[in-house]
Amino acid sequence: MCSIFLKKQVLLLLAVLASVSFSFAQEENLFQQGNEYYRQKQYDKAIEAYTQIVDSGFESTAIYYNLGNAYYRTGKIGYAILYYEKAKKLSPGDEDVIHNLTIANLKTIDRVESLPKFFLFQWWEGLLALFTASGWTIISYICYIILIISIGFYFYIKSVSQQKIAVISGLIGLLFLVISGSILAVKLNRELNIKNGIVVENTANVKLSPDSGSNDAFIVHEGLKVILEDRVDNWVRVRLRDGKVGWLPQEDVRVI
Repeated sequence: MCSIFLKKQVLLLLAVLASVSFSFAQEENLFQQGNEYYRQKQYDKAIEAYTQIVDSGFESTAIYYNLGNAYYRTGKIGYAILYYEKAKKLSPGDEDVIHNLTIANLKTIDRVESLPKFFLFQWWEGLLALFTASGWTIISYICYIILIISIGFYFYIKSVSQQKIAVISGLIGLLFLVISGSILAVKLNRELNIKNGIVVENTANVKLSPDSGSNDAFIVHEGLKVILEDRVDNWVRVRLRDGKVGWLPQEDVRVI
């Protein structure tokens, strides 16, 4: 009876592995196909191939970066910036992504100046942007390991001078653990509660309330990055970096 159960589990595992391998092979084929279309300057077909991969639930810096490039070539700056931002979210330090995102942002019409920030806040934001949440998780884990090893060495070794080194190492590990843990907590809280979006409509009228009959608050254009604060039916409440607030139809903006 037990052997039959084990055989079933093994067969189920093999079926899952085969399914994953088949799915990965399909995505790899679509990716290569998209690259070939891009080289042939058939950008719409390249976008279609890359989008199929994204729609299947797969995401990577390379996919988003290539999608951004393809949309940029078709003149759809809003979508280009959207996918460059998605790529940057996965790989904050990727120089190619940052460079192309900067170039694409130069094509936007809106020039919204951020509200002035105290220099310590600017420093903090730069620190947060160094790594993704996964990156800060790894750093926190490394600091934790250093702390545990230092404590172990302190009780294991007998030399006073070596114990001092263990204490100093442990204190440094603890300090960096607190810092990285705090940054990770803020990072996770932002990812869960704060959503950013990109305006993809060429020209969009931001309304004072979530109603097509409402008065216009201001006008935005494709490529503008906004904070998404709320949603009512098919309307999204957006906030600009300069503090302006209004409502946009959901189809005019995409979540990063």
